[in-house]
Amino acid sequence: MPPRKKTSFENFFSLKRHRRRLSRSAVNAPKAEFSVLKEQIVDAGKPNQTRGSHDSLDRHFEALRSEFSGQSALILEHARLNVLLRRQISPKENYARLAELYRSEAPYLLEHLNVRWMVSACDSIADWDPDPAARATALSVSLLVNTVKLIESERYLNDQISQDMQPDRVTHVNEALVPLFEGLSVFTVGTDDTLRNMRWRMEAGKGAHFSGDILMEVFDRLQVNDTVYARFRARHHRKKTSWW
Repeated sequence: MPPRKKTSFENFFSLKRHRRRLSRSAVNAPKAEFSVLKEQIVDAGKPNQTRGSHDSLDRHFEALRSEFSGQSALILEHARLNVLLRRQISPKENYARLAELYRSEAPYLLEHLNVRWMVSACDSIADWDPDPAARATALSVSLLVNTVKLIESERYLNDQISQDMQPDRVTHVNEALVPLFEGLSVFTVGTDDTLRNMRWRMEAGKGAHFSGDILMEVFDRLQVNDTVYARFRARHHRKKTSWW
């Protein structure tokens, strides 16, 4: 016999219990707890990446444990806090805990988180941080990654994964301005300084808030994974205008 589904009434009170318990843990957890979590390994069988969410918070957290099986419990805690913030559960306390987590363990997080969860953190910063500059930086991370996702998704949907740049067109954009729209022109392969200048501006804000550190880490990841940035990097030959 299949298990009985919770009613909306039961889910409501389950959510209230989570709010009370998680709010207390966010306030009372000492900084030393992060060091303890970092040493613990999540044991939940074979890892499975999550997609979407469950109405039940308990089921959502069970799925997260599965996703982070074999990894540090600190990385799971990072995901848990972002889920709670997305559901607006005790946002003041849970965002304070997320911010403290980055202040205490930023190098570890930036080394071990994947891009998906760094973007999730930036969504939380954009939603809940009191500093407008931090919110703007965090939003730029989401904008950057979502733009790359659109480009790479379009390549997949159009079956363009293996298509290479056409040499005659690469030569043409180095010799002539090729307009796109609204005053924009095609990126000059191999020499363009646009991304170098963008990186300089990004680095100017690094260290002011942990959102700036996430931005730089995400940008660096885009240079080594199969993205439009990495493909243009591979063809870049003017050292003066390199952006990585």
